[in-house]
Amino acid sequence: MGLGFVPLGLAFGALVTQAGLEWWWAGLSAALIYGGSFEFLLIGMVTAAAPLAAIAGTAFMVNVRHVFYALSFPLHRVTGRLGKAYGTFALSDEAYTLTAGNEAGTWSSRRILWLQLFMHAYWAGSATAGALLGSLVPGGVTGLDFALTALFTVLALDALNDLRGDLPTPVLALLSAVAARLLFPDLLAAFALFTARLLARHFTAGRWPGRA
Repeated sequence: MGLGFVPLGLAFGALVTQAGLEWWWAGLSAALIYGGSFEFLLIGMVTAAAPLAAIAGTAFMVNVRHVFYALSFPLHRVTGRLGKAYGTFALSDEAYTLTAGNEAGTWSSRRILWLQLFMHAYWAGSATAGALLGSLVPGGVTGLDFALTALFTVLALDALNDLRGDLPTPVLALLSAVAARLLFPDLLAAFALFTARLLARHFTAGRWPGRA
């Protein structure tokens, strides 16, 4: 999983230097922001001197999905205040997928935190390397832009294999959008319906251990 970060981090680092920013900006952003897709957007916003309010709003919209991750991320198994703080900060899509599956039900606090730390290191290290060596990447190299798509495809297939009679989340999102379109033609209504159904599924799964 961590190796999937490498081509993305190299591409991010190369884009940072091509945008005219200093090479250390890539490593600093990867280490402190650790926002994945938001960091790619941030390059253009920084070079365009976008207002802080616009940057904050974009960050919220891109990363608001992490609110739903908190419903099933095993933070309760992470010990210590520092561990919980880092586990919350380093919660990425990939870390969530690995820790929320059925096979991770017995993972210890140490294993969860080391997993997140290694993913964080893969991203920050590859971003720094991309910034330092970006000029050496041949222009004819293709396929790096598909790495993120391939990574999420694998994660989606693993999630489908773990399903036990539950309604898939994409289907739940589609039904919420259709219902909102018919009853309340508003994006906020669709988002509220989707949130309510996720919460209902979460609490229902908690009542029946066989579905947890």
